[in-house]
Amino acid sequence: MAKLGVNIDHVATVREARKGREPDPVLAASLAELGGADGITVHLREDRRHIQDRDVRLLRSVVKTKLNLEMAGSEPIVMVALDVKPDQATLVPERRQELTTEGGLDVAGGATRLREVIARLHASGIVVSLFIDPDRDAVKRSRDLGADSVELHTGRYAGAHSESEAEEAAQELERAAAAAGEIGLHLHAGHGLDYRNVGRIVRLPHLEELNIGHSIISRAVFVGIERAVREMKALVADRR
Repeated sequence: MAKLGVNIDHVATVREARKGREPDPVLAASLAELGGADGITVHLREDRRHIQDRDVRLLRSVVKTKLNLEMAGSEPIVMVALDVKPDQATLVPERRQELTTEGGLDVAGGATRLREVIARLHASGIVVSLFIDPDRDAVKRSRDLGADSVELHTGRYAGAHSESEAEEAAQELERAAAAAGEIGLHLHAGHGLDYRNVGRIVRLPHLEELNIGHSIISRAVFVGIERAVREMKALVADRR
């Protein structure tokens, strides 16, 4: 059964709308764990639009499961990661004007920098995952760069406008997942997944972890974080 990582960025998004203290993403993390989350994911963006440095440091001391820090490979963010030492760092592309992460890393064009950052994170005992598009070549390049795992970008599948488009995207994900299994990379997936579309993704071969945020936090507005996480956890556990 795949593990469920809960991304709590959007709790901080609401807080930052008024630059106040509430709602507290650290409390959200604890409630998510009570609901069955296997890990907590946060993205410390360069523009600090939601999660702040203080949040990451507090989460490091509070999270009892696994702290996964999504991050760009920029030097200031790398220095925070090396200081805080999350259990896992997931390297993601980042553009200031994007609403959310729009695609996978350029593991070919950015190879030199990625290899350097991965080596430095490993030297501090941090497991490294690369957020990539579901492409067999990208999977293989990630292994060559030294990554421990890859997280397949499920955005095309999640945003499909027709059943045929969703099926084509799912098959693309399956091929990339098979490639990861063939070369011994740990396999994660995420982006845009919700309570209606996650069923197909949990059946990906070799899948070990899903990272889901927006839909869980949206559901939590109505039913609370613990129940929202439990409901998603039940769907992730059902691989029929």
